Amino acid sequence: MSKPLTDKVALITGGSRGLGAATVRLLAEQGARVAFTYVSSEKQAQAVVHEVHGNGATAVAFQSDQADTSQAPALIDEVVAHFGGLDILVNNAAISVEQGRTVDDPDADTAALDRMHATNYLGVIAVIRAASRVLRTGGRIITVSSGLGSRVGVPGVADYAATKSGIERYTMGVARDLGPRDITANVVEAGLMDSRMQPPNPDTLKALLSSLSLQRMGHPDEIAAAIAFLASPAASYVTGAVLDAHGGYNA
Repeated sequence: MSKPLTDKVALITGGSRGLGAATVRLLAEQGARVAFTYVSSEKQAQAVVHEVHGNGATAVAFQSDQADTSQAPALIDEVVAHFGGLDILVNNAAISVEQGRTVDDPDADTAALDRMHATNYLGVIAVIRAASRVLRTGGRIITVSSGLGSRVGVPGVADYAATKSGIERYTMGVARDLGPRDITANVVEAGLMDSRMQPPNPDTLKALLSSLSLQRMGHPDEIAAAIAFLASPAASYVTGAVLDAHGGYNA
């Protein structure tokens, strides 16, 4: 396999499982030295590190809670101190809570919703801001979003969709701000995946699957491939773009 990311340093937030872990494995396989974050699942994180090392590649896990925006500068400093620089940032860390509850539900867990907004929106902004100051020329910023962020409304996911829509628009602004430094910023809109972060409400899941052209969940490896493309030299002239990798959501 070719290694288009040789000598590149990548940071992937939320890399201990699911799409994050798949992206860690793929970017490392393509030659990048990979740092990734986890919140509490240290055992899972070290399992990913062990797997990557077993394949002759490099990965290091850093504990960081994206909901606490004050941690972002220290995280970036740690990565740069360990690897000597940063070339690729993948904003993958996100949570999904209270799926299936409408906005007028009096029993909604507002504290959980506030944490989701902090993690999925404010936390991503904090990491991008900190990373943007050290990204090398030709760097890449890739934000993982969702088809729910820019398509028709779906009942019971308004708050989650709002976090994704907001961070997509922010990434477009980042593309304009950092373009003069030859740094690209793009979005991958991921669809339903066979991973832990799925809507617990069966009716919501059924409705979402019925809206997909492919009529199936995606696999994390399929979404990771889209991320790897945007991180590669082949995407050097792609910026401010949204790459749909959601199985044809409402196509």
